[in-house]
Amino acid sequence: MRELLLQSLKNSFSYPDYLNLLEDLVKYKSTTGEPNEDRVNFTALNFKRIQRLNKTIKLSPEQEDSFKNLRPQQTWLVILESWCADGAQTIPVLNKIAEASENISLKIVLRDEHPELMDNFLTNGTRSIPKLIILHKNLEVMTTWGPRSVPATEMVTDYKTEFGKIDAAFKAKLQIWYTKDRGMSIINELADTVDKLKSDRFTTV
Repeated sequence: MRELLLQSLKNSFSYPDYLNLLEDLVKYKSTTGEPNEDRVNFTALNFKRIQRLNKTIKLSPEQEDSFKNLRPQQTWLVILESWCADGAQTIPVLNKIAEASENISLKIVLRDEHPELMDNFLTNGTRSIPKLIILHKNLEVMTTWGPRSVPATEMVTDYKTEFGKIDAAFKAKLQIWYTKDRGMSIINELADTVDKLKSDRFTTV
């Protein structure tokens, strides 16, 4: 696992580099992963969403303190694709958290270019993204999060139970929820996560 993580990190993007990638993809009407018209369109839409969220996502002073005092040094490795709508709503939030702490290094890898890594972090047997892997400075996996917050996951589960699958109507509904939530569910869940890690054995390593 360590070698796999090392190799993945060597191929990773910083957040600014990921934004530059998205900008180029939009410019050339392209996408990450297997290209098709829908993915190209979602990549362009997601880039606009990310740019907006970069300006609007805010952490409260209490939330900033939760992440500022985080120990030990960690790498937050996110498995993502440019066309992923949930990813576009999530990665700006993770960046804001990383900016609040000098002990968080945010890195991004593309799922379809790292299938072996993805297959070690499946969600209910599926390659669901975004997937956050929180790594200790020695590259031991501390915990994972994703692909969605608990409320968003419950919405997906309930809709699938009622209608059998996710469709365009639900995707639009979920994006409205993301807009109203303003990243707070993700921030609060990850604040709880790092609080639990503070009392874990990793704090003394």
